[in-house]
Amino acid sequence: WRCAIDGAGLHMKAVIRFLQRGRTWVIGLPFVWLLLFFALPFLILLRISVTDMGGGENPFTPMYSYVGGSLQLLLHYNHYLSIFSDDTALGWMQTLYVQGYLTSLRYAFFTTVFCLVLGYPFAYFLARSRPAFRTPLLMLVMLPFWTSLLLRVYAWKGILADNGIVNRSLMALGVVAEPVQMLYSDTAMLIAMTYIYLPFMVLPLYANLVKMDFRLLEAAYDLGASPWRAFWLVTVPLSKAGIIAGCTLVFIPALGEFVIPSLLGGAENVMIGRVVYDEMFGANNWPRAAALAVVMILMILLPLALYYRSQAKQQQEAA
Repeated sequence: WRCAIDGAGLHMKAVIRFLQRGRTWVIGLPFVWLLLFFALPFLILLRISVTDMGGGENPFTPMYSYVGGSLQLLLHYNHYLSIFSDDTALGWMQTLYVQGYLTSLRYAFFTTVFCLVLGYPFAYFLARSRPAFRTPLLMLVMLPFWTSLLLRVYAWKGILADNGIVNRSLMALGVVAEPVQMLYSDTAMLIAMTYIYLPFMVLPLYANLVKMDFRLLEAAYDLGASPWRAFWLVTVPLSKAGIIAGCTLVFIPALGEFVIPSLLGGAENVMIGRVVYDEMFGANNWPRAAALAVVMILMILLPLALYYRSQAKQQQEAA
């Protein structure tokens, strides 16, 4: 019996060690992925942003030199300062770079709002529909991903053109006498960006709403709540995680959007993605382009870090 017990104990220890190694792999692999494909590229970007190319074409010039036997770092921060400096009387808020950030924030904000307004009802309908219909409806949501982004944007360019489907339909119905200018405007930009990023809002909302216990709504009705009040006080708070995830997935890529402003935006619709492209490939100023990208990344990461820190603090206080 003692041998059997000792053998079982050794077997249990081996199982525990195996599970611990498995947990290490499960936790470690995502960290390795983030290190290789986020942290390392970001460090390279940061390194280029403090480099002085001079008149050359190498963005990886040495960052240090030996003068008199002592090591000196060659870090240049003028690329960051140039983002917020302006020689005119208009002030730093009117610089091309700051205007690019503000324009990007404006479009990303309104795109997120429109995607939430349109995506929430559809995600709610998906969650409440019969299980047999959910798969076809989800396929319809994901169907645009099977087509190239560039082709979809070009399709909207054809739809909104002066001789496109919308204008020809309006003129055929007698609503307008001549084509309405829709391309290269805020309207075209917001329509295309909302269309492109709508699935990124619907999918996380659906994943959150489908797990909700809808008996809570019935309990709210029994207690005298109207359908709208029950929705606002029960459904919306319970879907808060899905709303935050959807808004994050829409806002972050919309902030750095490049293709849609280039094809559908006008001269006044210059977003920061286009500014970075022009600095890197037009002016061949890689350090300034890298500095613009670093500032944009920090604009995204710092608010997210503060939010998740406050959420963690609230959970600790609640516990």
